[in-house]
Amino acid sequence: MKVVILAGGFGTRISEESHLRPKPMIEIGGMPIMWHIMKIYSSFGYNDFIICCGYKQQVIKQFFNDYYLHGSDLTFDFSKENSMKIHTNCSEPWRVTVVDTGLDTMTGGRVKRIQKYVGDEPFMLTYGDGVSDVNLRELENFHRSHGKTGTLTAINAGQRFGVLGMGDNNLVTAFREKRDSDGSLINGGFMVFNPDFFDYLEGDRTVLEQEPMERLAENGQLMAFRHEGFWQCMDTQRDKEKLESLWVSGKAPWRLW
Repeated sequence: MKVVILAGGFGTRISEESHLRPKPMIEIGGMPIMWHIMKIYSSFGYNDFIICCGYKQQVIKQFFNDYYLHGSDLTFDFSKENSMKIHTNCSEPWRVTVVDTGLDTMTGGRVKRIQKYVGDEPFMLTYGDGVSDVNLRELENFHRSHGKTGTLTAINAGQRFGVLGMGDNNLVTAFREKRDSDGSLINGGFMVFNPDFFDYLEGDRTVLEQEPMERLAENGQLMAFRHEGFWQCMDTQRDKEKLESLWVSGKAPWRLW
């Protein structure tokens, strides 16, 4: 199953870092948060990634272009042959497709643009700025068991994001933007969709979190996988510092590898 990662936004709420690079490339423990996300998926055996780029997409492409060399021990011999020898390497079992989905394209439009790379099969989708210890195999099994078009991971994270209305059987009955009076169950990303989800997406101005998800909920085609463990997005500088502190302490809950 392919994993689609949204990595094209401007990251304006963490502009201290994002003016230099895309938000998914902001580092936690010396590595981009997108690397941490990919390592989470890889720990469950998901190694085929599609990265939806936009803002400063060349930074992401350069990272993967250099990744093999940066993870290897090398000898540069300038004395005779002007050669380079690779001794050991820490390469990943990854296949990574990096797609420029446009500078100003909205989240749903970005997903629509990579449809040809996904093909006619279910796929995973997440944001390039959130980490979790969610069991992704259980998530996939739950998605396949209910037969609906989409599954999102429901987590408890205050009142900052879009709000879910849910029934007793985990069927999502409503999906809308937050209000001041709302509770705290939100879409934490780590989603799974059947290929017919692409029919809910239109052009570049489609916002994933608005009409497509709302229509899925209205049609009874969106289920929630409840996760009560760790989840944290990197939306602000304070979030970054929290994640960095957890990583440095050696107690990062998302480190499943």
